[in-house]
Amino acid sequence: MLKDSYAFSGFSVDDLAAAEKFYGGNTWFRNYSRKQHADATSSVRWNNTGVFKGAGHEPASYAVLNFPVDDIDTIADELIVDVVTFEIYDGMHQDEKGIVGGKAANAGSDIAWFKDPVGNTLSILKD
Repeated sequence: MLKDSYAFSGFSVDDLAAAEKFYGGNTWFRNYSRKQHADATSSVRWNNTGVFKGAGHEPASYAVLNFPVDDIDTIADELIVDVVTFEIYDGMHQDEKGIVGGKAANAGSDIAWFKDPVGNTLSILKD
């Protein structure tokens, strides 16, 4: 029934202008477009993800976007230069950049988390 349907994920923000600047104003993201909905609420979409202004928005308590990368150290360095601050969590055995795994511990995939301007969590992880 849905096998030929185009699907995309989405999440809410409370400040669409800040989200649009973050997601649409950075070269890290591609295929950015803006849509206006019939009920006059706005959303932005890129790749297969929609971002919409949600009434009563609460930042997600999980990573709403996960970006697989080949070289997590290099990408982390580039994001840090662009003023991303990686999250540090107690007991996660992260290195100085905030990366779990690899150098920090004998764990599975290397992963690091950061937040968008409205508090949603995103991650980069070694592919």
